[in-house]
Amino acid sequence: MDLSENQQAILALIAERIEAEGMPPSQTEIARALGFKGVRAAQYHLEALEAAGAIERLPGRARGIRLLRAPLAPQRELALDDAGNDAVRVPVLGQVAAGAPIGADIGSDDYVMLDRTFFSPVPDYLLKVKGDSMRDEGIFHGDLIGVHRTRDARSGQIVVARIDDEITVKLLKLGKDRVRLLPRNPDYSPIDVQPGQDFAIEGLYCGLVRPTR
Repeated sequence: MDLSENQQAILALIAERIEAEGMPPSQTEIARALGFKGVRAAQYHLEALEAAGAIERLPGRARGIRLLRAPLAPQRELALDDAGNDAVRVPVLGQVAAGAPIGADIGSDDYVMLDRTFFSPVPDYLLKVKGDSMRDEGIFHGDLIGVHRTRDARSGQIVVARIDDEITVKLLKLGKDRVRLLPRNPDYSPIDVQPGQDFAIEGLYCGLVRPTR
């Protein structure tokens, strides 16, 4: 299905915001950016994008948009020796040594060929999710999540973090004098990072692959 000019612009806006902030824009922000008089126009175009397979909308969430197709202009070019322009070879990292940044000094023989347009930004590696603490973000047990390696993250972004010898995927909440890692499942309690704990941001969540079960 061909996309209209407005729909291409919305798709580009979604990709840009995910790239810059780790989360998509709200419908109100889309309406404002495109000059619409109200959110109904934004809703209409989001419905069209979903019908075209360009995005997936997660019900019950203000920013429940998952990018499935990149805008016409690619966000990043990677040199690949053994794949087409839209494919990227990404390692799946399972066991991670305590205290070591994920993927820094650990090799992996397990790789997955992915369509880069399913992720924003392009992931550096994949991690297998254990548990359902991020259920309400659409991240489930057994999913392979893409991680963009970075030490920098903003409050409100979904991050992969290391606390002592544990790796976890949570919503980052930065307060004036504390760091909290929030689950997206009411059955779980927030994690308050304590003074003296070995804590580090390892990367930003940038999409997922759901293996066939």
